[in-house]
Amino acid sequence: MNRSPTESVSSTGSDELLGKAYGGLYRRFVTLTLVCSALPLLLVGWIIYLKYASFSNERMVDYFQRKVEYNRRIVELFIGERTRDLELLGATHSLEYLRNQENLEAVFAAINQRNLYFEDLGVISERGFHLSYVGPYDLMPNDYSVTFWFRGLMEKGIYVSDMFLGYRKVPHFIIAVLRREDGKKWIFRATVYTEALNSLVESMKLGRSGEVFLLNRQGVYQTNSRFGAKVMDKASISMEHFQNDSGIRIIEPETLPASPPPVRQIMAYSWLKEPHWLLVVKQDYDEVFRDLNHANFWTLVFLHVSLFAILIVSIVTTRYMIKVIRIRDQEAQELNRQLLHASKLASIGQLAAGVAHEINNPLAVIMTENEIIRDLGEEMKGLDEGFKKELLESLARVDSQVERCASITQGLLTYSRRSKSAKQTFDINGSVSETVALMKRWAGTTGVSLETDLDERLPPFHSNRFQLDQVLVNLIANALDAHEGKRHGIIHVITRWDSKRNGVEITVADTGVGIPSENLDRIFDPFFSTKPSGKGTGLGLSITFSIVKELGGDITVRSTVGEGSEFRVFLPLESPPGIDDHAQPIGMDDTDEKHQRPCGR
Repeated sequence: MNRSPTESVSSTGSDELLGKAYGGLYRRFVTLTLVCSALPLLLVGWIIYLKYASFSNERMVDYFQRKVEYNRRIVELFIGERTRDLELLGATHSLEYLRNQENLEAVFAAINQRNLYFEDLGVISERGFHLSYVGPYDLMPNDYSVTFWFRGLMEKGIYVSDMFLGYRKVPHFIIAVLRREDGKKWIFRATVYTEALNSLVESMKLGRSGEVFLLNRQGVYQTNSRFGAKVMDKASISMEHFQNDSGIRIIEPETLPASPPPVRQIMAYSWLKEPHWLLVVKQDYDEVFRDLNHANFWTLVFLHVSLFAILIVSIVTTRYMIKVIRIRDQEAQELNRQLLHASKLASIGQLAAGVAHEINNPLAVIMTENEIIRDLGEEMKGLDEGFKKELLESLARVDSQVERCASITQGLLTYSRRSKSAKQTFDINGSVSETVALMKRWAGTTGVSLETDLDERLPPFHSNRFQLDQVLVNLIANALDAHEGKRHGIIHVITRWDSKRNGVEITVADTGVGIPSENLDRIFDPFFSTKPSGKGTGLGLSITFSIVKELGGDITVRSTVGEGSEFRVFLPLESPPGIDDHAQPIGMDDTDEKHQRPCGR
């Protein structure tokens, strides 16, 4: 319902203040929820993420280093087994036996029977010349006493060389064992297949970008590299980085050659004990930590999705809470308004009752004195007829105004009633029909027709019939007054059964002038009337509202200016407790009867 301009301005300002208050409350709720839930989750989540990432990196680096150590032991085992093969052959066969070409060929065939590890085999005297040789090269005339490995063998007794070209001009490395027999020294020397070592090292490669290779102390490749470097090529890596027995380091792109395009790499290394070679394992950093980074990525995704979910839930929950709080506040405001309205009605009722009782006494005296003067005027002889006529007309006008005052006091007393209402079981359609028939006599002089549409399914109604008739009379009278200034009009009185609420709905609709929207909120207030002065007391709809509420029902109104109004009254089938079956009608207690009776002529 609309309010007066002053009330509208006040309501608008109040709504703006409430909107700001609810907005601030909404922001505080969301902030508090995020601080209490999202912030701890974010803090704990990031701490867990950083700890897990650090731990995982350490584990991955440790795994990479352990992988290198494992591969180093495999290479050492491979070379060690080949060395022990030669030692065993030298220990189990004499020089005389091995210097025989056929015997050496037999031994060579035997040691290569399962796996082709040795490329050639030779027996060399202490002067450096072959005593016998089995292999693909012609090395018998060569003097080995001047070679580096010969001198090293004489010092150590067992010698494993680096890759070198030698007399055969092909990269290879040899294993030599110094033997002593009958006071003479002789050498058992073998060349290990380079491809056997290459195959062993290449089998250790890791992933798509990993490569494994061997370097000597001068940084020369002892095996082929997966990505182009060949045996005896010089490595681009500075050997100064490999001072420790083993280690791991990150190679940044700017330290690598421009071709191919450099990427960040992780490199682990470990020195072999014999020969003193460096085993190097390299792999792209992103590939090494790909699975770890993938897990970390989804951990962060889950963390932020959880935060987003908390945010959404916080917003939705807070909006619902603010909505509930707003509804509760509106209900509280409405209840306060009703309580204030009820308090106003009670105060006005008490005042109205006092005023009505006080006015009724002088009205009775005025009425009595008026009758006496009228009787005297009619009986007195010799009065001027013109004066007598004016006197009687004045007395009639006094009667009319006394009757009007009596009607007003009757309304006041009815509005301020305090007695309980009497109830009975009756046919509500019959009551409506009787009331409409009564009002048709009045409506017949105004050109307005009354039509009814009554629901025949209505059960017997147990309530106060006098009060219901009063409600109908007030609503129909109001509808008739709404047609003032119109030659024709229709008033519809409709009854319907409301099964959901277990009660009756009575509709009084008219085609009158309608009610302005700014007055809809005030039409049930006592003494509010839009009728011209002298044509209404402003109590009819207020009394109607009070009666409907007392009977446990409700009343609503819809109106369009120029088209008409529609009042809907709902009454429950059973009136609420508190209505006395033997009480007096509304507004008619002993005092009312005493004060109203003298008002009639």
